[in-house]
Amino acid sequence: MKCKRCTNVRDCAVGVGMPWKQKNETLDHLISLSGAVQLRHLSNNLETLLKRDFLKLLPLELSFYLLKWLDPQTLLTCCLVSKQWNKVISACTEVWQIACRNLGWQIDDSVQDALHWKKVYLKAILRMKQLEDHEAFETSSLIGHSARVYALYYKDGLLCTGSDDLSAKLWDVSTGQCVYGIQTHTCAAVKFDEQKLVTGSFDNTVACWEWSSGARTQHFRGHTGAVFSVDYNDELDILVSGSADFTVKVWALSAGTCLNTLTGHTEWVTKVVLQKCKVKSLLHSPGDYILLSADKYEIKIWPIGREINCKCLKTLSVSEDRSICLQPRLHFDGKYIVCSSALGLYQWDFASYDILRVIKTPEIANLALLGFGDVFALLFDNRYLYIMDLRTESLISRWPLPEYRKSKRGSSFLAGEASWLNGLDGHNDTGLVFATSMPDHSIHLVLWKEHG
Repeated sequence: MKCKRCTNVRDCAVGVGMPWKQKNETLDHLISLSGAVQLRHLSNNLETLLKRDFLKLLPLELSFYLLKWLDPQTLLTCCLVSKQWNKVISACTEVWQIACRNLGWQIDDSVQDALHWKKVYLKAILRMKQLEDHEAFETSSLIGHSARVYALYYKDGLLCTGSDDLSAKLWDVSTGQCVYGIQTHTCAAVKFDEQKLVTGSFDNTVACWEWSSGARTQHFRGHTGAVFSVDYNDELDILVSGSADFTVKVWALSAGTCLNTLTGHTEWVTKVVLQKCKVKSLLHSPGDYILLSADKYEIKIWPIGREINCKCLKTLSVSEDRSICLQPRLHFDGKYIVCSSALGLYQWDFASYDILRVIKTPEIANLALLGFGDVFALLFDNRYLYIMDLRTESLISRWPLPEYRKSKRGSSFLAGEASWLNGLDGHNDTGLVFATSMPDHSIHLVLWKEHG
């Protein structure tokens, strides 16, 4: 049966060429002719007929713009609507990159795969959930020394340990196997590379050893107190050492001769760091080598080059009256200096020497610094290892620690891999997080757990 207003059945069905007013009149007439069954059918299907799939109808650029206003969890729910929605949402690269950045993830803009960043976000959210639930790490032990372990140094998956048993050992952290073991003096500080080991000792000397033969290739004598920290640079052919005699000595690495003795400290020098400057100021330029030396109250900054004599550029402290002590850990990356104290974490700008910020944690006192990056900081106290999100200055994770051996010089514990502190990327959250010596002479390791 055709409508009286239409010339044929097809025109009545689709309303071809009819103005909207005439369409409405035609529809009203059809409804008036319908029975209960037809009206029920119309009611059941009307909502579906009124729906519009805007992601399908809109240009892709407009769809991406709208999606930016949704949070990641809502986006994941929207992915379940249809294959088309999942395809469009998964390809919205900027949305997922922002979501990853908000979680503290590094973004590599060179990756062109449109579906890559949603996968990265799903991996990131899993890792952050593990951190929040205190399930991101696992523990292990290294056993081999027969006396107290005073010195630790970590680099590229290898951990060096120096002990009172007159030995130093090099361990492969991933396997727990000892790669090298050589006879030394009592080690208070160690640093190594592929060929050699440099040790600072309680016998007031510094020594250089060859891994392959175990032979001592150089012996540096001149300090009148124990040597608590060493650092060296092969390019400059310079070694520096900090001692309980309140001095820092600069040595010719290959010749073993003392080039200079830096004075001014009035406490044990527990940390020395050689680093290239990365910022320009009135006192230094990018590329200049800088020496930092720290004691209980002060951090001194020295220019280091091929010249023999150098004068202190600046002295940093957190209290003029020496009422506040610095923790025996120091971070310097060429741009910022970071040290912890009872008042909190202090961050100095290396270009101006101004204090950029003081990070306080009222709920937990006396947190000590282990590592510091652009996004995260690794901290600890007597009971726990902590991760702080530096963007919010809040603690996002903790991990219980055993009764480890505590050293006032900070040499018996250290952070492991450090690249993740500048942002996780799904690949750098592996390997060693933290190591410390134990009363039973073993080494306690905290390691990243696999994603699962």
